[in-house]
Amino acid sequence: MVSVSDAQAIILNLVQPLDCQRDTEVVDLLAADSRILAMPVTSPLDFPHWDNSAMDGYAVRYEDVQHSSAEQPAVLEIVEDIPAGYQPKSRIQSGEAARIFTGAVIPAGADTIVIQEKTRREENRVFILAAPQPQEFVRHKASFYQAGTQLLPAGIKLNASEIAVLAAAQCPQLNVYRRPRVAIFSTGDELVTVDQPLQPGQIVDSNQYAMAALVKESGAEPILLGIVKDDPVALERVIAHAVAIADIVLSSGGVSVGDYDYVDKIIESLKAEIHIRSVEMRPGKPLTVATFPSRDAINRVSPHSALYFGLPGNPAAVLVTFWRFVLPAIKKLSGITEGCEPVFLKVRSHDELRSDGKRETYLWGKLHLINGVYEFHKAGGSHSSGNLINLAQTNALAVLPVGKTLISPQEEVQVLQLSNG
Repeated sequence: MVSVSDAQAIILNLVQPLDCQRDTEVVDLLAADSRILAMPVTSPLDFPHWDNSAMDGYAVRYEDVQHSSAEQPAVLEIVEDIPAGYQPKSRIQSGEAARIFTGAVIPAGADTIVIQEKTRREENRVFILAAPQPQEFVRHKASFYQAGTQLLPAGIKLNASEIAVLAAAQCPQLNVYRRPRVAIFSTGDELVTVDQPLQPGQIVDSNQYAMAALVKESGAEPILLGIVKDDPVALERVIAHAVAIADIVLSSGGVSVGDYDYVDKIIESLKAEIHIRSVEMRPGKPLTVATFPSRDAINRVSPHSALYFGLPGNPAAVLVTFWRFVLPAIKKLSGITEGCEPVFLKVRSHDELRSDGKRETYLWGKLHLINGVYEFHKAGGSHSSGNLINLAQTNALAVLPVGKTLISPQEEVQVLQLSNG
């Protein structure tokens, strides 16, 4: 049994990111939201494109207004109005000014903007009531970004702010990584689908639905392979198919030590190397992590070796182990270069939190902002690995390390922040 931190290190070390030459596709900018940029982006445009005004006011020569005051204002002749989108026609000479608006091109000869609040206009003359700073409110060409340099690096997730930058830079198409393919199946004779009537001893396979939703949230493509009975032949067939078509394989159940838990034996028979068999955590102790040999690209499958996660069967344990281990692996595989590791916060606990201290323990709940400070509120009810009900609407997992048996109310606790909630 390995520690949680060692398990994370082993898993992330096993993940080989998608290849920036082979595993990419070109998408239109409107389809690029939440995709991972595969190639650095440059632009032929400077930002700003030209010297422009940051405020509404008057474009002037600093030397004409440097001694202005309310008592002795400089008086300038207005020779032109310059709205945004207009190309100035005049060159500002000594004793002249141009009315200018935010974002408009600064005319030749002018080097400073006096905001309109510090002026008084009378017909075609403007009185400067306070001296500005040299080059005040002038946004200089290329001061934000210089054409030809790197605008955005590879390996970042494209969100709204990045999409806006790319649109302004006139990048209509982008080279992004393909979505990782994640095969999902559940094991167990007791499982039925959501639309089947329950018989005594049967339970609905919620794990496959949860994993599919989590995979979609991560930006990957789920491939649903259904329920597989506790039959070694059927399991071997599905596992062999899964590793042939996917980058990551997720199964739930069948990785404990019961008479019908066949997964570890089957993946070993398929030449997989098992790196983890159990983790020192609750819930989620029975966790198998394995890699399969690289596959032949000629057979229309990825040359990557498939990464296999045999997750526990209990639904709460499935979610916790996904958030703790699978999600970081998907992020790294997808091409993200930074921020793959789970995000932990130190917050105040609203409730008493208990553990037996023997394993790193995860308790689910919700973060609330109380007077500007985050508090963790533990979900009510049982925190059994088989209790799925009180996981709904949670957005954080409180972490009690090995040896820690009690966290009192208002005491600080480390929490794993989740993407949902």
